[in-house]
Amino acid sequence: MAVEPRDRASGAVLLSARGVSKSFAGLHVIKNVDFDVGVGEVLGVLGPNGAGKTTLFNLISGDLGLSSGQIALAGRPLSKLPAHRRAALGIGRTYQIPRPYGAMTAFENLLVSAMFSAGKSERDSYRTCLAVLEDCGLSSRANRPAGALTLLDRKRLELARALAGEPKLLLLDEIAGGLTDEEAADLVSLIRKIQHSGVTIIWIEHVVHALMAVADRMMVLDFGSKIADGKPGDVMADPEVRRAYMGIEA
Repeated sequence: MAVEPRDRASGAVLLSARGVSKSFAGLHVIKNVDFDVGVGEVLGVLGPNGAGKTTLFNLISGDLGLSSGQIALAGRPLSKLPAHRRAALGIGRTYQIPRPYGAMTAFENLLVSAMFSAGKSERDSYRTCLAVLEDCGLSSRANRPAGALTLLDRKRLELARALAGEPKLLLLDEIAGGLTDEEAADLVSLIRKIQHSGVTIIWIEHVVHALMAVADRMMVLDFGSKIADGKPGDVMADPEVRRAYMGIEA
């Protein structure tokens, strides 16, 4: 990938969340959640629909403000920073439904991210954008309008736009949803490349086998609360997780 490798064994914490809560008109969507994510780690996030997973991402990225609690990136508090400032600090994300600039080409979509998230000049962004397009399998579609791409390519572009911003932390929100098994396998291979480059990843996903193929650790949310956090195999064997996520009684 175009990102410089980082030391996965350093033990340093990149993202820290303490007492994170979010409510809407008295409805508690996230309830007092604590977790850390280490530099170079891949944290998978599971939970049934409505568990608060995407809301948690919105709180990290700055799309929503906290009701209470603290979130810090490499020790720097994020709570008072808007989304664009967080992007400039190194937080990149994808959305469940891809949000490209449809009338722009794939290459132009990446340029916007490289210039406004990574803070590069247009000319200095060219090489980065071309490298990311190559890594994401989009070189042949570089000059194609983003709105004309297939679902798989729009998902690849969503990921490529995030990578063009040279993130330290990458938030992936159900990026494998709606793909065939073969397409999901291609996506997993791409995410493995990103993982091996040292980018820290938090990945929300319902396609459990895809998530388990790359996650170092898994966290499970249910009704806004954290009910499990640990090694993938241990988490999936947890009776409370099986009940909440898979509807299997302990």
